[in-house]
Amino acid sequence: MNALPATMTAIAIQGKGGPEVLVAEQRPVPAPGAGQVMIKVEAAGVNRPDVLQRKGLYPAPKGHSELPGLEVSGTIAAVGSGAMRFKVGDRVMALLNGGGYAEYALAEEPATLPVPQNVSMVEAAAIPETFFTVWHNVFERGALKSGEWFLVHGGSSGIGVTAIQLAAAFGAKVITTAGSAKKCEACVALGATRAVDYTQEDFVEVVKALTEGRGVDVILDMVGGDYVDRNIRSLADDGRLVNIGYQSGSKVTVDMMRVMLKRLTLTGSTLRIRPTEVKGTIARAVEANVLPLIESGKVKVPIDSTYPLLKAGDAHARMETSQHIGKIVLTVGN
Repeated sequence: MNALPATMTAIAIQGKGGPEVLVAEQRPVPAPGAGQVMIKVEAAGVNRPDVLQRKGLYPAPKGHSELPGLEVSGTIAAVGSGAMRFKVGDRVMALLNGGGYAEYALAEEPATLPVPQNVSMVEAAAIPETFFTVWHNVFERGALKSGEWFLVHGGSSGIGVTAIQLAAAFGAKVITTAGSAKKCEACVALGATRAVDYTQEDFVEVVKALTEGRGVDVILDMVGGDYVDRNIRSLADDGRLVNIGYQSGSKVTVDMMRVMLKRLTLTGSTLRIRPTEVKGTIARAVEANVLPLIESGKVKVPIDSTYPLLKAGDAHARMETSQHIGKIVLTVGN
């Protein structure tokens, strides 16, 4: 076995600001602690929380790497005490608390999964953050069932393309919103019954027409702001609204009478601060329920674009155009 290097290239956040604050640095290669594995990174997913962290709005949890990057794929390079499942050389993908924009990254073993044989490392790096998030929020918190109506906003985002496919795969009828005709076409191709171009149409009216006035059963929203009231008006009786972000603001005014009369459930979550055991439980559910769908090809991992690790700033710039359809991934040539 080759000896591990003492240092590695990583992308650090120097200050707060635009993509230009993402700067390559030499850092010590981290050693895995108890229950951890060290991954020689081949690819790292780029996610909206990385952009927020770069702007100083989403700091890393205490005690974890301040480097950006919440998901990676690669091979096991070292194993910490008590980590039993994987061995050096295994192909894995993992949800991280940070540190993914680097040649080596630490992961908690419970939040680490094997890479299916027919899945590329670029695709694998795009799985953990979005698929863990969608599974937990849509199927566990939102309790989406076969035959129900499901609305997901941001249909062409990494979360959106995942939610559309998984909801359709489990028998739900999917409505989504997106910001152009091209994005809407992509969403329908992935399994949406109807894609609403929010620059041209009001999703509340489309939902009302499609469901014959009944409304949808579950909504997954990362917009917040004035979408919250519109979501509430779009829900059916006993509907569930799940918020995982608030790009248009987290403070809103809600007519609770409508919530009471329709017996609605308003909930939400964030993954990064959850304990390892919670992430491990979600990982096992994804492994049992979702990975077989990916392995069979029934569910795809749409990749918008890839960038070398040293071009992480360009990847962030791409994300901030909001023109991407699917995931943006960094490739690590080590």
